[in-house]
Amino acid sequence: MDNGKPTEPKGFMQTEELFEYILKTNVYPREPEPLKELRALTASHPWAVMGTSPDAGQMIAFLLKTICPKKTIEVGVFTGYSLLLTALSIPDDGKIVAIDMSRESYEIGLPVIQKAGVEHKVEFIESMALPALDNLLNNSDNEGSFDFAFVDADKSNYINYHERIMKLLKINGIVAYDNTLWFGSVAKPEDLVLDEFKEGRISTIAFNKALAADPRIDIFTAPLGDGITVCRRLY
Repeated sequence: MDNGKPTEPKGFMQTEELFEYILKTNVYPREPEPLKELRALTASHPWAVMGTSPDAGQMIAFLLKTICPKKTIEVGVFTGYSLLLTALSIPDDGKIVAIDMSRESYEIGLPVIQKAGVEHKVEFIESMALPALDNLLNNSDNEGSFDFAFVDADKSNYINYHERIMKLLKINGIVAYDNTLWFGSVAKPEDLVLDEFKEGRISTIAFNKALAADPRIDIFTAPLGDGITVCRRLY
């Protein structure tokens, strides 16, 4: 019951040491070698922070192996960590429609994807996301046909992606949105937020409120990585 009073944190991620403990004890020992290789390859990239956090990736892989999706979509690929973990987690005849405006970034991780033997599952579309999603929806066969979606792209368009993803997902299909805590800025007073985070903070707060009010979905947010919100389409 929400009585308006703040609750004490349950201890999760209160220290950097605790986070490192979880990574070293639980995440890294189970991380497949191709993902380790791709994570190391991405570490020197100037935008390495854009990569999916391995603890969030572990949760996504667990979810994928539980629901066994055959047809998935990814909006925002970067070097392909989340794409690779999806490809490793879904059945051999599964497919991933992967959308990103930068083929150059995708090709950084492509050799690892190829070496892992999962490139045949990937259909890469070099495009801005909105026109690519609209193009998919132009084919009525795609409506209600996807089992799973992962979104990790520009935060200002998350609500627009959500509306299109809702049409593409099957009933009971799952979509996961990355960065829904936006470096913790969503819970800070605006005057304490660094300028480079302010625009994303505003978009993320608005998106989180919209998801919470959306009757079409079940929802939960996990404080993994930079926050990941998972939704199940109800109708």
